[in-house]
Amino acid sequence: MSFLEAVFFGVLQGITEFLPVSSSGHLVIAQRLFGFNDPALFFDICLHCGTLAAVCVVLRRDIFDLLRHPFQKTTLFLIIATVMTAVLAFGFKIIKIGEPEKSLLELTFGSSVFLGCAFLLTSMALFIAERLSQRALSKKQPGIFDAVLIGLLQGIAVLPGISRSGWTLAGALGCRFERGFAAKFSFLLSIPAILGALVFELKDSFQNQTLPAPLPTAAGTIAAVVTGFFAVKFMLGIVQRRPLYGFSIYTAILGISVFIFNL
Repeated sequence: MSFLEAVFFGVLQGITEFLPVSSSGHLVIAQRLFGFNDPALFFDICLHCGTLAAVCVVLRRDIFDLLRHPFQKTTLFLIIATVMTAVLAFGFKIIKIGEPEKSLLELTFGSSVFLGCAFLLTSMALFIAERLSQRALSKKQPGIFDAVLIGLLQGIAVLPGISRSGWTLAGALGCRFERGFAAKFSFLLSIPAILGALVFELKDSFQNQTLPAPLPTAAGTIAAVVTGFFAVKFMLGIVQRRPLYGFSIYTAILGISVFIFNL
């Protein structure tokens, strides 16, 4: 992997991990349009570490508050949502379909039709959630059912084109959360999700001893940290001040474009 490719992947990961546009979907598009190779597994781990560092820095006060006062409702809801995410994501990975057998996750990554549909579903989720949020006469405190729903939505987002941040934000806004809390809950929930992805990748990396060049890897990781930091800050401000219709339009255009290029 060249230096410029590493920086490109770092910027792409940092931005799209936290904007409601699907990082995995953009990675698939970049690989097909520009002929990039799949990033090395260790390099991908480094990028995830970069985005994890970014969100932890931005939300450090909220994280410290949860650590100092762990016995609170927000902690319980984060745990419930994370468990639901893990169950659903694990199911996508172990369910085998077809001949030769492939997991549901592997099949979706190889399907342009699914990618286009997934972008359109993300667009619809953002649009519907905004409409529900704006029509709500009052905001409500989160409950256990809300945590289960948002956790399941995050689990679905392991599929390409399904935005993790987009679907968790849509779930929180659709459940009539206050917009500031909805954004923070979505990004706090990303921390165990990213950690879980790192655990799976680290396990797989023991079977792959090939390490990428250190300089491009460092450059890509730094790019992921910097762009991820600004992406989180940007989204926290946008969610509180403006509707998400712009992201809904963007992902709809992406979905339609995938279908056109596929045809």
